[in-house]
Amino acid sequence: MKASIEGRRPPLWASFLALVLINSVAVAEPQKPSSKEPGWKAGVATAKITPEQPIWMAGYAARKKPSEGTAQDLFAKALALEDGSGRRAVIVTMDLIGVLVSLRDAVEKRVQEQYELPPEALLLAASHTHCGPEYRERKGREQEARDYHQFLEDTLVKLVGDALADLAPAKLTDNHARAGFAMNRRRNYHLPEGDVNYGKRNNPDGPVDHDVPVLCVADGEGHELAVLFGYACHNTTLSFNQFCGDYAGYAQEYLQADHPGLTALFIAGCGADQNPYPRRTVELAQRHGRSLATAVEAALFANPRPLNGSLRCAMEKIEIARADKEAEKRVYPIQVIRLGDDVTLVALASEVVVDYSLRLKRELARPPAMLWVAAYCNGYFGYIPSARVLAEGGYEAPAYAPTIEEQIVGKVHEMVQHLEQPAEAN
Repeated sequence: MKASIEGRRPPLWASFLALVLINSVAVAEPQKPSSKEPGWKAGVATAKITPEQPIWMAGYAARKKPSEGTAQDLFAKALALEDGSGRRAVIVTMDLIGVLVSLRDAVEKRVQEQYELPPEALLLAASHTHCGPEYRERKGREQEARDYHQFLEDTLVKLVGDALADLAPAKLTDNHARAGFAMNRRRNYHLPEGDVNYGKRNNPDGPVDHDVPVLCVADGEGHELAVLFGYACHNTTLSFNQFCGDYAGYAQEYLQADHPGLTALFIAGCGADQNPYPRRTVELAQRHGRSLATAVEAALFANPRPLNGSLRCAMEKIEIARADKEAEKRVYPIQVIRLGDDVTLVALASEVVVDYSLRLKRELARPPAMLWVAAYCNGYFGYIPSARVLAEGGYEAPAYAPTIEEQIVGKVHEMVQHLEQPAEAN
Protein backbone atom coordinates (compact mmCIF):
# COMPACT_ATOMS: atom_id res chain seq x y z
CA MET A 1 0.00 0.00 0.00
CA LYS A 2 2.78 2.42 0.85
CA ALA A 3 4.52 1.81 -2.47
CA SER A 4 1.33 2.30 -4.45
CA ILE A 5 0.56 5.58 -2.69
CA GLU A 6 4.07 6.99 -3.26
CA GLY A 7 3.95 6.01 -6.87
CA ARG A 8 0.57 7.56 -7.56
CA ARG A 9 0.77 10.63 -9.84
CA PRO A 10 -0.85 13.77 -8.36
CA PRO A 11 -3.75 15.23 -10.29
CA LEU A 12 -3.05 18.14 -12.63
CA TRP A 13 -5.01 20.60 -10.52
CA ALA A 14 -2.85 19.76 -7.47
CA SER A 15 0.34 20.42 -9.41
CA PHE A 16 -1.04 23.70 -10.64
CA LEU A 17 -2.09 24.74 -7.13
CA ALA A 18 1.34 23.89 -5.77
CA LEU A 19 2.99 25.97 -8.48
CA VAL A 20 0.73 28.93 -7.67
CA LEU A 21 1.52 28.66 -3.96
CA ILE A 22 5.26 28.47 -4.57
CA ASN A 23 5.18 31.49 -6.85
CA SER A 24 2.98 33.38 -4.38
CA VAL A 25 5.48 32.81 -1.61
CA ALA A 26 8.38 33.76 -3.84
CA VAL A 27 6.69 37.00 -4.89
CA ALA A 28 5.28 37.90 -1.48
CA GLU A 29 8.48 37.41 0.52
CA PRO A 30 10.24 40.62 -0.62
CA GLN A 31 7.04 42.58 -0.11
CA LYS A 32 6.85 41.90 3.64
CA PRO A 33 6.66 45.25 5.43
CA SER A 34 9.97 46.11 7.00
CA SER A 35 10.10 47.12 10.66
CA LYS A 36 9.69 50.78 11.42
CA GLU A 37 13.20 50.95 12.87
CA PRO A 38 15.80 48.94 10.91
CA GLY A 39 17.95 48.53 14.02
CA TRP A 40 20.70 49.93 16.22
CA LYS A 41 24.36 50.53 15.66
CA ALA A 42 26.88 50.97 18.46
CA GLY A 43 30.56 51.76 18.83
CA VAL A 44 32.85 51.92 21.86
CA ALA A 45 36.24 53.43 22.62
CA THR A 46 38.49 53.72 25.68
CA ALA A 47 41.37 56.01 26.62
CA LYS A 48 43.55 56.09 29.71
CA ILE A 49 43.52 59.50 31.42
CA THR A 50 45.81 58.86 34.40
CA PRO A 51 48.23 61.79 34.73
CA GLU A 52 51.78 60.76 33.89
CA GLN A 53 53.28 63.16 36.44
CA PRO A 54 52.35 63.99 40.04
CA ILE A 55 49.50 66.49 40.06
CA TRP A 56 47.22 68.02 42.68
CA MET A 57 44.22 65.85 43.45
CA ALA A 58 40.54 66.78 43.60
CA GLY A 59 37.90 66.11 46.21
CA TYR A 60 39.40 66.85 49.62
CA ALA A 61 40.46 70.32 50.71
CA ALA A 62 42.57 68.79 53.47
CA ARG A 63 45.13 67.44 51.00
CA LYS A 64 48.39 69.39 51.26
CA LYS A 65 50.48 67.69 48.57
CA PRO A 66 50.12 66.31 45.06
CA SER A 67 49.52 62.70 44.04
CA GLU A 68 51.85 59.92 45.09
CA GLY A 69 51.40 57.20 42.52
CA THR A 70 48.53 55.18 41.07
CA ALA A 71 46.49 52.46 42.75
CA GLN A 72 44.28 52.04 39.69
CA ASP A 73 44.41 53.71 36.29
CA LEU A 74 41.73 56.25 35.37
CA PHE A 75 39.81 55.99 32.11
CA ALA A 76 37.52 57.87 29.78
CA LYS A 77 35.14 55.70 27.76
CA ALA A 78 32.70 56.48 24.98
CA LEU A 79 29.57 54.66 23.84
CA ALA A 80 28.25 55.81 20.48
CA LEU A 81 24.70 54.85 19.49
CA GLU A 82 22.84 55.25 16.20
CA ASP A 83 19.23 54.35 15.54
CA GLY A 84 17.69 53.02 12.34
CA SER A 85 17.08 56.53 11.02
CA GLY A 86 20.70 57.62 11.45
CA ARG A 87 20.25 59.70 14.60
CA ARG A 88 23.35 59.47 16.80
CA ALA A 89 24.38 60.12 20.38
CA VAL A 90 27.63 59.63 22.28
CA ILE A 91 27.84 59.04 26.03
CA VAL A 92 31.28 59.68 27.52
CA THR A 93 32.12 58.58 31.06
CA MET A 94 35.23 59.64 32.98
CA ASP A 95 36.98 58.75 36.22
CA LEU A 96 37.06 62.38 37.33
CA ILE A 97 35.65 64.56 40.10
CA GLY A 98 33.40 66.42 37.66
CA VAL A 99 32.98 67.91 34.19
CA LEU A 100 34.12 71.52 34.18
CA VAL A 101 31.94 73.82 32.07
CA SER A 102 35.08 74.91 30.21
CA LEU A 103 35.82 71.30 29.26
CA ARG A 104 32.24 70.66 28.15
CA ASP A 105 32.20 73.81 26.00
CA ALA A 106 35.51 73.02 24.31
CA VAL A 107 34.72 69.38 23.54
CA GLU A 108 31.18 70.18 22.43
CA LYS A 109 32.43 72.76 19.93
CA ARG A 110 35.10 70.52 18.45
CA VAL A 111 32.98 67.38 18.06
CA GLN A 112 30.25 69.41 16.41
CA GLU A 113 32.76 70.79 13.92
CA GLN A 114 34.63 67.53 13.29
CA TYR A 115 31.87 64.91 13.51
CA GLU A 116 28.66 66.93 13.03
CA LEU A 117 27.42 65.75 16.41
CA PRO A 118 24.97 68.32 17.85
CA PRO A 119 25.35 69.44 21.50
CA GLU A 120 22.20 67.66 22.67
CA ALA A 121 23.64 64.35 21.40
CA LEU A 122 26.84 64.56 23.48
CA LEU A 123 26.74 63.58 27.15
CA LEU A 124 29.84 64.03 29.33
CA ALA A 125 29.60 62.32 32.73
CA ALA A 126 32.03 62.06 35.65
CA SER A 127 32.17 59.28 38.23
CA HIS A 128 32.98 61.83 40.97
CA THR A 129 35.96 59.87 42.25
CA HIS A 130 37.81 61.81 44.94
CA CYS A 131 41.06 60.15 43.91
CA GLY A 132 41.42 61.83 40.53
CA PRO A 133 43.32 64.90 39.29
CA GLU A 134 42.33 68.48 40.05
CA TYR A 135 42.16 70.36 36.76
CA ARG A 136 40.70 73.58 38.07
CA GLU A 137 43.44 76.16 38.38
CA ARG A 138 44.89 76.38 41.88
CA LYS A 139 47.12 79.23 42.95
CA GLY A 140 50.68 78.38 42.10
CA ARG A 141 49.69 75.34 40.00
CA GLU A 142 47.86 77.06 37.16
CA GLN A 143 49.97 75.63 34.34
CA GLU A 144 49.63 72.10 35.68
CA ALA A 145 45.84 72.38 35.52
CA ARG A 146 45.89 73.99 32.05
CA ASP A 147 48.08 71.22 30.67
CA TYR A 148 45.83 68.46 31.98
CA HIS A 149 42.71 70.32 30.84
CA GLN A 150 44.13 70.48 27.30
CA PHE A 151 45.12 66.81 27.45
CA LEU A 152 41.56 65.91 28.47
CA GLU A 153 40.03 68.03 25.73
CA ASP A 154 42.18 66.44 23.00
CA THR A 155 41.66 62.94 24.38
CA LEU A 156 37.88 63.24 24.60
CA VAL A 157 37.50 64.66 21.10
CA LYS A 158 39.49 61.76 19.67
CA LEU A 159 37.57 59.31 21.85
CA VAL A 160 34.24 60.49 20.45
CA GLY A 161 35.58 60.14 16.92
CA ASP A 162 36.89 56.64 17.62
CA ALA A 163 33.53 55.51 19.02
CA LEU A 164 31.64 56.92 16.03
CA ALA A 165 34.08 55.24 13.65
CA ASP A 166 33.39 51.93 15.43
CA LEU A 167 29.64 52.01 14.78
CA ALA A 168 28.32 48.59 13.71
CA PRO A 169 25.00 46.69 13.94
CA ALA A 170 24.07 46.03 17.56
CA LYS A 171 21.34 44.80 19.87
CA LEU A 172 20.36 46.76 22.98
CA THR A 173 18.75 45.48 26.16
CA ASP A 174 17.90 47.26 29.40
CA ASN A 175 17.16 46.20 32.95
CA HIS A 176 17.88 47.24 36.51
CA ALA A 177 18.88 45.68 39.84
CA ARG A 178 19.83 46.94 43.29
CA ALA A 179 22.96 47.53 45.37
CA GLY A 180 22.93 48.39 49.04
CA PHE A 181 26.14 50.05 50.21
CA ALA A 182 25.06 53.70 49.83
CA MET A 183 23.84 55.44 52.98
CA ASN A 184 22.42 58.88 53.46
CA ARG A 185 25.02 61.06 55.16
CA ARG A 186 22.76 63.86 56.47
CA ARG A 187 21.74 63.61 60.10
CA ASN A 188 20.76 66.39 62.47
CA TYR A 189 22.88 66.88 65.56
CA HIS A 190 23.11 69.50 68.29
CA LEU A 191 25.86 72.08 68.27
CA PRO A 192 27.50 73.16 71.55
CA GLU A 193 25.45 76.37 71.41
CA GLY A 194 22.26 74.34 71.36
CA ASP A 195 21.44 74.87 67.67
CA VAL A 196 20.59 71.92 65.43
CA ASN A 197 22.64 71.36 62.30
CA TYR A 198 22.59 68.85 59.47
CA GLY A 199 26.05 67.52 58.81
CA LYS A 200 27.93 64.51 57.51
CA ARG A 201 26.62 61.91 59.92
CA ASN A 202 25.67 58.50 58.56
CA ASN A 203 21.90 58.15 58.64
CA PRO A 204 20.57 54.63 57.94
CA ASP A 205 17.02 55.99 58.05
CA GLY A 206 17.63 58.75 55.49
CA PRO A 207 16.45 58.68 51.85
CA VAL A 208 18.50 56.57 49.40
CA ASP A 209 18.23 55.38 45.82
CA HIS A 210 19.62 51.85 45.56
CA ASP A 211 18.56 51.33 41.94
CA VAL A 212 21.22 50.11 39.47
CA PRO A 213 20.05 50.92 35.93
CA VAL A 214 21.78 48.93 33.19
CA LEU A 215 22.01 49.24 29.41
CA CYS A 216 23.69 46.32 27.64
CA VAL A 217 25.02 46.47 24.07
CA ALA A 218 25.76 43.34 22.07
CA ASP A 219 26.91 42.88 18.49
CA GLY A 220 24.78 41.28 15.79
CA GLU A 221 25.81 37.80 16.93
CA GLY A 222 24.98 38.43 20.58
CA HIS A 223 28.52 38.98 21.91
CA GLU A 224 28.61 41.62 24.66
CA LEU A 225 30.26 44.86 23.59
CA ALA A 226 29.44 47.33 26.35
CA VAL A 227 27.46 47.81 29.50
CA LEU A 228 26.48 51.23 30.85
CA PHE A 229 25.37 51.25 34.47
CA GLY A 230 24.76 53.68 37.31
CA TYR A 231 24.42 54.09 41.07
CA ALA A 232 23.65 57.03 43.34
CA CYS A 233 26.53 57.27 45.78
CA HIS A 234 29.58 59.45 46.38
CA ASN A 235 32.80 57.86 45.13
CA THR A 236 34.46 58.47 48.49
CA THR A 237 35.48 55.12 49.90
CA LEU A 238 39.08 56.30 49.60
CA SER A 239 40.88 59.46 50.67
CA PHE A 240 44.55 58.68 50.11
CA ASN A 241 46.95 60.39 47.71
CA GLN A 242 46.93 57.86 44.90
CA PHE A 243 44.91 57.89 41.71
CA CYS A 244 42.02 55.44 41.78
CA GLY A 245 38.51 55.11 40.35
CA ASP A 246 37.24 54.03 43.81
CA TYR A 247 34.30 51.60 43.95
CA ALA A 248 33.09 52.63 40.47
CA GLY A 249 36.52 51.99 39.01
CA TYR A 250 36.68 48.55 40.59
CA ALA A 251 33.15 47.67 39.44
CA GLN A 252 34.14 48.46 35.85
CA GLU A 253 37.38 46.53 36.23
CA TYR A 254 35.62 43.42 37.56
CA LEU A 255 32.95 43.45 34.87
CA GLN A 256 35.56 43.70 32.14
CA ALA A 257 37.64 40.91 33.67
CA ASP A 258 34.60 38.64 33.93
CA HIS A 259 33.42 39.45 30.39
CA PRO A 260 36.45 39.58 28.05
CA GLY A 261 35.94 42.08 25.25
CA LEU A 262 33.34 44.06 27.21
CA THR A 263 33.67 47.81 27.87
CA ALA A 264 32.05 48.79 31.18
CA LEU A 265 30.99 52.42 31.66
CA PHE A 266 29.79 53.95 34.94
CA ILE A 267 27.54 56.99 35.19
CA ALA A 268 26.91 58.42 38.67
CA GLY A 269 23.42 59.02 40.01
CA CYS A 270 22.09 61.65 42.42
CA GLY A 271 24.44 60.77 45.24
CA ALA A 272 25.44 64.19 46.59
CA ASP A 273 24.15 63.28 50.07
CA GLN A 274 25.10 59.59 49.90
CA ASN A 275 28.33 57.94 51.03
CA PRO A 276 29.55 54.35 50.72
CA TYR A 277 29.60 52.55 54.05
CA PRO A 278 31.87 51.30 55.47
CA ARG A 279 34.84 53.05 53.88
CA ARG A 280 38.46 54.31 54.02
CA THR A 281 40.38 51.25 52.75
CA VAL A 282 41.18 49.86 49.32
CA GLU A 283 39.68 46.54 50.38
CA LEU A 284 36.36 48.25 51.12
CA ALA A 285 36.42 50.08 47.78
CA GLN A 286 36.97 46.72 46.09
CA ARG A 287 34.18 45.13 48.10
CA HIS A 288 31.73 47.86 47.11
CA GLY A 289 32.91 47.55 43.52
CA ARG A 290 32.24 43.82 43.58
CA SER A 291 28.81 44.44 45.10
CA LEU A 292 27.93 46.87 42.33
CA ALA A 293 29.33 44.58 39.62
CA THR A 294 27.21 41.73 41.01
CA ALA A 295 24.10 43.92 40.76
CA VAL A 296 24.96 44.66 37.13
CA GLU A 297 25.40 40.93 36.50
CA ALA A 298 21.94 40.33 37.98
CA ALA A 299 20.44 42.89 35.60
CA LEU A 300 22.26 41.33 32.64
CA PHE A 301 20.90 37.86 33.31
CA ALA A 302 17.50 38.42 34.96
CA ASN A 303 15.14 38.84 32.01
CA PRO A 304 16.84 41.70 30.13
CA ARG A 305 14.38 43.51 27.87
CA PRO A 306 15.10 44.14 24.17
CA LEU A 307 15.23 47.85 23.46
CA ASN A 308 13.48 48.93 20.30
CA GLY A 309 12.56 52.30 18.87
CA SER A 310 14.37 55.48 17.99
CA LEU A 311 16.99 57.72 19.57
CA ARG A 312 16.01 61.25 20.56
CA CYS A 313 17.93 63.89 22.48
CA ALA A 314 17.32 67.31 23.99
CA MET A 315 19.39 69.78 25.99
CA GLU A 316 18.35 73.05 27.59
CA LYS A 317 19.95 75.51 29.97
CA ILE A 318 18.06 77.32 32.68
CA GLU A 319 19.06 80.06 35.11
CA ILE A 320 18.78 78.98 38.72
CA ALA A 321 18.56 81.87 41.15
CA ARG A 322 20.68 82.35 44.26
CA ALA A 323 19.21 83.22 47.64
CA ASP A 324 20.80 86.65 47.23
CA LYS A 325 18.86 88.22 44.37
CA GLU A 326 21.84 90.40 43.58
CA ALA A 327 24.14 87.39 43.13
CA GLU A 328 24.92 86.21 39.63
CA LYS A 329 22.47 83.59 38.40
CA ARG A 330 23.90 80.21 37.52
CA VAL A 331 23.32 78.63 34.11
CA TYR A 332 22.33 75.01 34.64
CA PRO A 333 22.33 72.45 31.79
CA ILE A 334 19.74 69.67 31.65
CA GLN A 335 19.92 66.89 29.09
CA VAL A 336 17.43 64.15 28.26
CA ILE A 337 18.23 61.20 26.00
CA ARG A 338 15.41 58.85 25.06
CA LEU A 339 16.82 55.44 24.12
CA GLY A 340 14.18 53.59 22.18
CA ASP A 341 10.71 53.25 23.63
CA ASP A 342 11.61 52.20 27.15
CA VAL A 343 14.64 54.09 28.54
CA THR A 344 14.73 57.81 29.33
CA LEU A 345 18.06 59.08 30.64
CA VAL A 346 17.88 62.41 32.50
CA ALA A 347 21.34 63.95 32.91
CA LEU A 348 21.62 66.66 35.57
CA ALA A 349 24.68 68.81 36.18
CA SER A 350 26.88 68.92 39.26
CA GLU A 351 26.27 67.34 42.69
CA VAL A 352 22.55 66.61 42.96
CA VAL A 353 20.97 65.27 46.16
CA VAL A 354 18.95 62.07 46.09
CA ASP A 355 15.57 63.82 46.45
CA TYR A 356 15.68 64.68 42.74
CA SER A 357 15.97 61.12 41.45
CA LEU A 358 13.37 59.82 43.90
CA ARG A 359 10.91 62.56 42.94
CA LEU A 360 11.46 62.32 39.18
CA LYS A 361 11.00 58.56 39.23
CA ARG A 362 7.87 58.93 41.32
CA GLU A 363 6.39 61.50 38.95
CA LEU A 364 7.66 60.40 35.53
CA ALA A 365 8.48 56.69 35.61
CA ARG A 366 6.07 54.44 33.71
CA PRO A 367 7.11 50.85 34.48
CA PRO A 368 8.26 48.69 32.87
CA ALA A 369 9.87 51.59 31.01
CA MET A 370 12.92 52.89 32.90
CA LEU A 371 13.57 56.46 34.00
CA TRP A 372 17.31 56.79 34.63
CA VAL A 373 18.41 59.89 36.55
CA ALA A 374 22.12 60.74 36.43
CA ALA A 375 24.13 63.59 37.96
CA TYR A 376 27.65 65.04 37.59
CA CYS A 377 26.96 65.56 33.88
CA ASN A 378 27.96 68.42 31.57
CA GLY A 379 28.90 70.88 34.31
CA TYR A 380 30.38 70.95 37.80
CA PHE A 381 29.99 73.77 40.34
CA GLY A 382 29.07 72.30 43.72
CA TYR A 383 25.92 71.03 45.41
CA ILE A 384 22.42 71.23 43.98
CA PRO A 385 20.07 71.04 46.99
CA SER A 386 16.40 70.11 47.06
CA ALA A 387 13.81 72.24 48.82
CA ARG A 388 14.02 69.89 51.82
CA VAL A 389 17.80 70.10 52.07
CA LEU A 390 17.70 73.88 51.69
CA ALA A 391 15.19 74.17 54.51
CA GLU A 392 17.29 71.93 56.76
CA GLY A 393 20.57 73.67 55.91
CA GLY A 394 23.94 72.10 56.42
CA TYR A 395 26.77 70.94 54.19
CA GLU A 396 24.87 70.21 50.96
CA ALA A 397 22.75 73.38 51.12
CA PRO A 398 24.48 76.32 49.42
CA ALA A 399 22.55 79.56 49.19
CA TYR A 400 20.16 79.00 46.30
CA ALA A 401 16.64 80.36 46.10
CA PRO A 402 13.91 78.03 47.44
CA THR A 403 12.57 77.70 43.88
CA ILE A 404 15.59 75.71 42.64
CA GLU A 405 13.94 72.28 42.89
CA GLU A 406 10.77 73.35 41.10
CA GLN A 407 12.81 75.03 38.37
CA ILE A 408 14.87 71.92 37.63
CA VAL A 409 12.10 69.35 38.06
CA GLY A 410 9.67 71.45 36.01
CA LYS A 411 12.10 71.70 33.12
CA VAL A 412 12.77 67.94 33.22
CA HIS A 413 9.01 67.28 33.04
CA GLU A 414 8.73 69.55 30.04
CA MET A 415 11.65 67.94 28.20
CA VAL A 416 10.62 64.35 28.91
CA GLN A 417 7.07 64.98 27.79
CA HIS A 418 8.34 66.61 24.61
CA LEU A 419 10.52 63.62 23.72
CA GLU A 420 7.67 61.20 24.42
CA GLN A 421 5.68 62.73 21.59
CA PRO A 422 5.82 60.97 18.19
CA ALA A 423 9.03 61.79 16.32
CA GLU A 424 7.14 63.53 13.50
CA ALA A 425 5.65 65.95 16.05
CA ASN A 426 9.10 67.27 17.03
